[in-house]
Amino acid sequence: MDVQSIKVACASCNLRELCLPMGLNAEEVEKLDSVISSRRRIKRGSTLFSTGDKFTSLYAVRSGFFKTCVTTADGRDQVTGFQMTGEIMGLDGIVSDHHSCDAIALEDAEVCVMPFDQMEALSREFTTLQHHMHKIMSREIVRDHGVMLLLGSMRAEERLAAFLLNLVQRLHARGFSQSELILRMTREEIGSYLGMKLETVSRTFSKFVEDGIIEVKQRYVLIKRTDGLQQIVNPPSRR
Repeated sequence: MDVQSIKVACASCNLRELCLPMGLNAEEVEKLDSVISSRRRIKRGSTLFSTGDKFTSLYAVRSGFFKTCVTTADGRDQVTGFQMTGEIMGLDGIVSDHHSCDAIALEDAEVCVMPFDQMEALSREFTTLQHHMHKIMSREIVRDHGVMLLLGSMRAEERLAAFLLNLVQRLHARGFSQSELILRMTREEIGSYLGMKLETVSRTFSKFVEDGIIEVKQRYVLIKRTDGLQQIVNPPSRR
């Protein structure tokens, strides 16, 4: 794991609007800079933190893509989420002071390290930052509820359509295309996350291609009909 002690200048970071609260003044941003004082580079396949590691920091993804996963009782890896540029990782460690999952880089990545005790102290001083931290935690809860809905009540086609829509929406918020994406995760990892077998994931991708909804070339996906995916997730009969 490569650690860089490079000063992180939040004020000049193009991800500021994604991972930091709006409305901080120059003095507050300067204090935040003094807390978020290092970056860490993680090579593809390497671990940012592991289950059982002591929780000390939150991490803002500056570049790259991660997956979080847990090991089930029978020894299988269960993917619990995918995190991308501008998102915060490590919240799982707050409850017990130890991480409850593994965070693994799906490509070469870089994170900004945010020592939690200092962030907590700063958030008590800046109500804007405190409110933002609460919003981040709430977003994770809402996302967990969304996953429970996926796994609990949706058919395979609905699960994959919802996953693709969510992924492209998050990427678009970061300035990427609304219709094109490169899947950083394997189909097996997608299946683990969505509670689907690999064969089912592949078969569902093929059906979407046959129906003219998407085009697929290895990990490249072109969404030709966003409305087609939306109708699968929310068919007219349910509206």
